[in-house]
Amino acid sequence: MSFSRRWLLADQLGPHFLDDPAQPVLLVEARELFRQRPTHRQKAHLILSALRHRAAELGDRATLVRAGTFREALTRVGEPLEVCHPPSRAGLAFARSVPGLTILPPRGFLTDRDDFTAWAGAQRRGPLRMADFYRWARHEHRVLEGPPGRVPRRSRASAGTVAPEPPPIVEDAIDAEVRADLNRWEKEGVRFVGRDGPRRYPATHAEADARLRHFVRHRLPDFGRYQEVMSADDPLLAHSVLSSSFNLGLLDPAEAIRAAEAAWRAGDASLSAVEPFVRGLLGWREFLWQLYWYLEPRLRDANRLAATGPLPDWFATLDADAVEARCLADVLAGVRDRAWAHHAQRLLVLGNYALQRGWRPAELADWFRRCFVDGADWVMNATVIGMSQYADPDRVDSRPYAVDGRYVDELSDYCADCRYQPETTLGDLACPYTGGFDAFLHRNRDRLAADPRLAAELAERDDPHLREAVLAQEEKRGGSPP
Repeated sequence: MSFSRRWLLADQLGPHFLDDPAQPVLLVEARELFRQRPTHRQKAHLILSALRHRAAELGDRATLVRAGTFREALTRVGEPLEVCHPPSRAGLAFARSVPGLTILPPRGFLTDRDDFTAWAGAQRRGPLRMADFYRWARHEHRVLEGPPGRVPRRSRASAGTVAPEPPPIVEDAIDAEVRADLNRWEKEGVRFVGRDGPRRYPATHAEADARLRHFVRHRLPDFGRYQEVMSADDPLLAHSVLSSSFNLGLLDPAEAIRAAEAAWRAGDASLSAVEPFVRGLLGWREFLWQLYWYLEPRLRDANRLAATGPLPDWFATLDADAVEARCLADVLAGVRDRAWAHHAQRLLVLGNYALQRGWRPAELADWFRRCFVDGADWVMNATVIGMSQYADPDRVDSRPYAVDGRYVDELSDYCADCRYQPETTLGDLACPYTGGFDAFLHRNRDRLAADPRLAAELAERDDPHLREAVLAQEEKRGGSPP
């Protein structure tokens, strides 16, 4: 049986994107993608390394074309091609413009597009809610149903043990070649942000699978307990750090969900540990992917709070050394050094600060896409614009992810050694997040008054003198690094 050559995009690099071991493959490196806007150096390295490792795995079955653009690359291929549904609207529009290119349905997600559309159409009251979708998806895919097979054992943290480090990433000749190429590109004018460093994230299915198995065995039992915790001493905690592996297509989320569920049924992890991990994949990841196609392109232009501030240079260039606020300095340094932060840091430190300062949602979403190793349009548009920046609550149920320094203090170890005081709103020691939270509420009082979750916060802040003082203080702070 003969197969058309399948063009594997950079987010389709796992075995579940092929139908037969003998199927011929096309892989493309398009250099112009990295010229358009500055991308994190480690993200660029990972993408190129993953493409080249996949080509090496497939051997003679694969054709790897390096060109300036995708269109230029495809002119070098003189045979029929097919491609799984691209991950962005721009990518889909391009694929539809290529003569003779067959576009297959999406892969790497559990929920069919038509099924989501039918579900969304049945939600006739108010905005779409992830919690409602997740309940539907768990039932639809029969996940975490029934009792566990055995009573869960004590978690490793409660037993006083420390989880071992995940399997190391060992760079090879392919990584050396990628680094040399990126160095040359920089000399030729291609700009990157962030610091280079040894590759930290899987570039092959084997590497990603080894890390998934390690996570399920050693860190999943404590995931529920530590998923919201932020620590300067341990950026990893109980997180899997596999988001880039899922978004490169190295891992099939269905297999990861089954592995986590198997740990619960075997008594190796409690439901309170497993369920948040499953919710991240079957709930949030699926929901964000579907929202991207269901609501776009209007979502990208949403800006309910009329935020017009540009991202300041120190933030855009990841200049963590300019920041004194310990939480922001630590998380921004993590993005600079690792191109990664876990979800609580993204929402409560990075996104929260941008929301309080009134930075443009679309510009912030683009920053997340370029600076995070797992950045993708379909992830960041819905997460940053629809959720973090409260830009479209009429269609996507959300709340403003604005909190003060006291809340950050509850979830982290940042505040103990910070020059600012989380409980202080005014003065030299005022926490930028605490003063910023009050200023955010005052600036947006009319827009937020109808939100019952903020009614109490607004009612507590009705002193006009304090309102003017905090607004003047935070306006003076402006876009300077705190």
